[in-house]
Amino acid sequence: MKLYHGSTVAVRRPNVQKGRKATDFGKGFYTTTSFEQARKWALLKMSREQSAKAVVSVYEVPDDMLDSGLSVMRFEGATKEWLDFVVSNRRGVEDDRYALIMGPVANDQLYATIRLYEQGVVTAEAAIEMLRTHRLFDQLSFHTAEAATLLKFMEAVEVSGE
Repeated sequence: MKLYHGSTVAVRRPNVQKGRKATDFGKGFYTTTSFEQARKWALLKMSREQSAKAVVSVYEVPDDMLDSGLSVMRFEGATKEWLDFVVSNRRGVEDDRYALIMGPVANDQLYATIRLYEQGVVTAEAAIEMLRTHRLFDQLSFHTAEAATLLKFMEAVEVSGE
C-alpha cells in the first residue's frame, strides 16, 4: 500500500518526535492514502513556512501492516469515539497507548463543527451528522519509532498549487 506525506522537503527517514502536539491524533508522523490530500498539506506547510517548495514523500508499507503486532487504533469514519479522541488530542491530552492511529482527517473546514461540539453548542450526534456532509480524507499517524520503520521511502514529488 502507498502512503503520502506532505512537507516542504523530502522526508526519507520519518521522525515521530518532530510532529506537532495538539493535532488530531497527537504528536506523530502523519500520512494519508490520498496523494491529493498530501499535496494540500505540502502546499499549506509551504505557505506557513514561506518555503520555496512543497514536496510529497511517497512510501510503501506492507499490506499486512495491521498484523505487525503494533498497538493500533482504527476509527471507521466520524464516530463519537473519533470526535472525542480528536478533541482530547487537540486540547493537548495525548493518548500514548498506540503505535499507529488511523481515521478521518479533521481539517479546518471540519474543525468549525468540532469546535461547536467542544463548546457544547451541538451534541455529538449533531456534530457527526454535520461531519458526514463533508468528504472525509483518511490519515495514518505513526507514533513510535518501531511503527515508523514500516514506512519505506520510495520517492519525493515536488508539487505546485496549479
